[in-house]
Amino acid sequence: MLGLMEPRSFYRDLFDFRRDFDEMFNRIVRATPALTGTIEETFVPPIEAWTDTEAKKFYLRVAVPGIDPKDVKIEVQGNVLTISGERKHAEEKKEVTYHQREFTYGAFQRVLTLPEGVDVEKLTAEFNNGVLELTAPLAAAALPRRIEIKPVLKRAA
Repeated sequence: MLGLMEPRSFYRDLFDFRRDFDEMFNRIVRATPALTGTIEETFVPPIEAWTDTEAKKFYLRVAVPGIDPKDVKIEVQGNVLTISGERKHAEEKKEVTYHQREFTYGAFQRVLTLPEGVDVEKLTAEFNNGVLELTAPLAAAALPRRIEIKPVLKRAA
């Protein structure tokens, strides 16, 4: 038997899938063979996002190693969070032969729809060992609550 999915959840999952697929497709399209025979692509920092209902908080971690926190921009409009910046080449070595080049550089932008109930007015950001950590409290209305089921009293016939 198929379980019924809440329509809002279904559409959110569908849009998340579409966004992730678009990001993956764009990374493939942007990848071009370089003169060295390697593939260069734009830097896309990985993220982790979760809500902790016990702590009543939303957490987001963005791995941005090698980027100065001053070069990262964080914006919120409604429930849409945008994190952007650029990872720059430290120095371009022209008289060397690379044997391996796997670091990616360039401008990046990550756009996330925040879960319902995140208090964006209290969003805070810290930078810790190359990881940008954002937290925000969750509104009480966004937390799950248990509904008590009351028994129906049977009447005597």
